[in-house]
Amino acid sequence: MKKTGGRRLDRTKFTPRPERAGPKPFSGEETGVAREEPKPTGEHAKKPRPFGKGAKPQPRPESRGPAGESGTRAFRRPSAELAVLYGYHAVREALRVKKRTCLDLFATAAAAEKLAEDIKTSGVFLHLVDADALDARLGRDAVHQGLLLESRPLEGLDISEIETRSGLVLALDQITDPHNVGAILRTAAAFAVDAIITTDRHAPEFSGVLAKAASGGLEHVPIVEVVNLARALDQLGAAGYLRVGLDSEGPESLDKTPLSRPTVLVLGAEGKGLRRLTRDKCDALARLDLPGEIKSLNVSNACAVALTLARAALDK
Repeated sequence: MKKTGGRRLDRTKFTPRPERAGPKPFSGEETGVAREEPKPTGEHAKKPRPFGKGAKPQPRPESRGPAGESGTRAFRRPSAELAVLYGYHAVREALRVKKRTCLDLFATAAAAEKLAEDIKTSGVFLHLVDADALDARLGRDAVHQGLLLESRPLEGLDISEIETRSGLVLALDQITDPHNVGAILRTAAAFAVDAIITTDRHAPEFSGVLAKAASGGLEHVPIVEVVNLARALDQLGAAGYLRVGLDSEGPESLDKTPLSRPTVLVLGAEGKGLRRLTRDKCDALARLDLPGEIKSLNVSNACAVALTLARAALDK
């Protein structure tokens, strides 16, 4: 079985709760969509109970499926079989590219209208909600732009399945920040990188924050997750890849390092850089020479500069 591209949790399913006497407890935070409270009677008729402690009622979602089905449903619980994407570009590209199985789209009316054609052609089930429901599910810090897509994770690749087109591959040595990895994915998509190799541990989940930072790039760049990066670099070397590690202390600048197709550029985490064993597996170590007073870059910016230099050298 192929490994999937997303970081996965243990699979869970919805199971009915046992019947109990009296009203069932309810928390709007569990589902993101709240039900109506029973109308109070008697002396409490003018003082309805609050909708949970400090909570506000949310409208039930209006659902529309490809065959016109309607109904209501809650957000799914996190599981190994679920990826959650949010934000306009991340959701739009997932609907357009169709590399993943899209399950349910929760959207505000305005956001759904912007993506009306993509929603129609994707066959995804649409649930109309308001922004507060999405805030409750994702947290108020998430810039969801009125869109949340529940889908299956992307299928990952084995190293042997990488198709050489541009002749460039990126290997990430324990880069854990999802914003950095997302930005690297966006840049990789712009430069038509053949694949990104990362470790299955010490790497972020390929969903949520990362997908938002990738701005749709996650749908365009194949992901290869490996247990051991040093062993993966051995495999790439045996397959004819030139392995170039980016290192601020490298003996030669990247623009003066002879490159050939196919090449894998190996990037280390900010601060730590490349691990010793990773460095040992590289055919060459190269630095980025910068003319200004600041001599270091964020790893995602360094990736963009490195890909620019590498493409220029390989396209000569």
